[in-house]
Amino acid sequence: MDLLLIGGVSGSGKSVALAALEDSGYYAVSNLPVAQLAGLIEHLKAAQVDRVAVVLDLKTGPGLAGLATAMDAARAQGWIVRYLHLDTKTDTLVKRFSETRRRHPFSGGERTLTEAIEFERALVADARSLGYSFDTSDLAAAALRTWIKDFISVDPSKLTLLFQSFGYKQGIPLDADLVFDVRCLPNPHYEPALVAQNGRDAAVIAYLEKLPEVERMYSDIYHFVASWLPDYARDNRNYLTVAIGCTGGQHRSVYLSERLAKAFAPRYQVLVRHRELA
Repeated sequence: MDLLLIGGVSGSGKSVALAALEDSGYYAVSNLPVAQLAGLIEHLKAAQVDRVAVVLDLKTGPGLAGLATAMDAARAQGWIVRYLHLDTKTDTLVKRFSETRRRHPFSGGERTLTEAIEFERALVADARSLGYSFDTSDLAAAALRTWIKDFISVDPSKLTLLFQSFGYKQGIPLDADLVFDVRCLPNPHYEPALVAQNGRDAAVIAYLEKLPEVERMYSDIYHFVASWLPDYARDNRNYLTVAIGCTGGQHRSVYLSERLAKAFAPRYQVLVRHRELA
């Protein structure tokens, strides 16, 4: 029995994530107070519903208080429980709320929009440690749906290694566990024949594979991650996100993320994502 709980900040794409899960066969529940989670689990178990996705409501009752206890109780009843925490940068949230003219649920009469966003972020911060965090900043809805479906495709009982490329122009991903900066490597962007391509294209791959410094960078990242992965696994982690960044997130970081993912795939559950290509 699979129970997927979704939390995080308002405007981060929780409704998009829930719709993607519903499309994938999950029974979807929106804006459920944490205090009612135990009752819902009992009801759905009796109804023989075995795949459930719930967006948690933090605006009523005790908020996230008791969430860890409720998750443990569900596991004791035989549920596989995962918590997915969606987060987004403040400036992106301000833009989203301004464009849609939605009122932030924590704005009230005494907080500005930015203050309301930061208030809610602090309120839900402790929940990040209960599961896996997704950074949805500047992410199109279609890409988020794809990422959510990737998330549910892996075995939750095993550690999943996620390699994510990004561009420093857009900032470091909020969900990164390890970050490697590869901007020191020669940039294919300055090669006229390669500027419109990316790190998955054969011409870019051939260009980068000829450079000894690229090989040295790949070897250093590979051995660092391989050396420490057993320790992360012993720490009962379900996900480890390795973020690799270059200037624009199109060439060097994409190439290295793809290559590292292929190298680790025979031994681990591996996902690969390219933020700027998405």
